Amino acid sequence: MDQIKAKPIGFVKTKLSESMLKKRHYNSNIIIRSEYEHGLKGIEEFSHLNVVFWMNRIHEKEREDLKARPRGRSDMPLIGVFATRSPHRPNPIGLTLVELVRRKRNILTVKGLDAINGTPILDLKPYDKWDSVKSIRVPNWLKQITDKKND
Repeated sequence: MDQIKAKPIGFVKTKLSESMLKKRHYNSNIIIRSEYEHGLKGIEEFSHLNVVFWMNRIHEKEREDLKARPRGRSDMPLIGVFATRSPHRPNPIGLTLVELVRRKRNILTVKGLDAINGTPILDLKPYDKWDSVKSIRVPNWLKQITDKKND
């Protein structure tokens, strides 16, 4: 199988700039297509959702290099793209855990989505206890980034 077809179930609506979205403190709307609205029944009972989206502004050329520097920082090691959260990857699929603020019919207001205006939404999945991990292992370079961020 060389190709997979996916049909967006909706799109992101936000007036926030890309730099503001990276902070993940702000609300955005996810507009679900009317034909999928019935699939939202019960979603408002969850506090958090995993949002799967297609980073449609990443060009084919940007997907070719399989190495990246974490967070695009020159002081970080050059590593494989699959060991980073870089948007420049063969399939520019985004995944973000967001807080569900409210649902009004086919509009979900979420906090923390780092997708820009017009981004196609591929899927939504509720976050539950099965998704949490008590202890994780991360590389030293990530510890450096997160320790500096928390200072």
